[in-house]
Amino acid sequence: MANRLRPLILVALLAAPLPAAAQEASGEGTAPPAPPGLSTGEPVAPKPGQSYLRGKEGDWDIRCIKAESGPERCQLYQLLRDEAGNAVAEFTVFDLPDNGQIVAGATVVTPLETLLTQGLTLAVDGGQAKRYPFTFCNRIGCYVRIGLTKDDLDAYRRGSVANVQIAPAAAPTQAVTLSVSLKGFTKGFEAVALPAAVTGLEGLAGGN
Repeated sequence: MANRLRPLILVALLAAPLPAAAQEASGEGTAPPAPPGLSTGEPVAPKPGQSYLRGKEGDWDIRCIKAESGPERCQLYQLLRDEAGNAVAEFTVFDLPDNGQIVAGATVVTPLETLLTQGLTLAVDGGQAKRYPFTFCNRIGCYVRIGLTKDDLDAYRRGSVANVQIAPAAAPTQAVTLSVSLKGFTKGFEAVALPAAVTGLEGLAGGN
């Protein structure tokens, strides 16, 4: 009986993943082939209307909506974390047609437990802070929609960090400050700039 089991045990051992130490001993950077019958998968292209990650620039993700034809509409995205590393808010920036004082837009999504009456304040590199009102809330969170002027964009391009401050509804006096890294913002914004033919951003301004 023992002799009959030996081939089965050998097959099981060969199919099992190697311990980390054994993998290291076999040579660094050498990936073993996938066992027969297992698939490593294949990339799935986004469908028209779906959001996808096109790339990164510094600390910003470049997210786009797949277009059926013509230019795609893209925005910069950054996940904001507190000092403990917990994800707290989302910050997106997108281009707008240059037809007035507002040349770009931003959307900040905060937790539902945010104190809305306090609004949201934002300052770049300790400069003059601006306060923005909350526009609406849904099951995802509460939204602040920001209109950016040319001066605002220039400050983002020159700056190192923008500090966003909100207040929890349960503790109004204990403000929470979140840092928005501006590393890569200049090149990132160039990457999401609107072509002249695009006149709107339906589907982007509402956040992610």
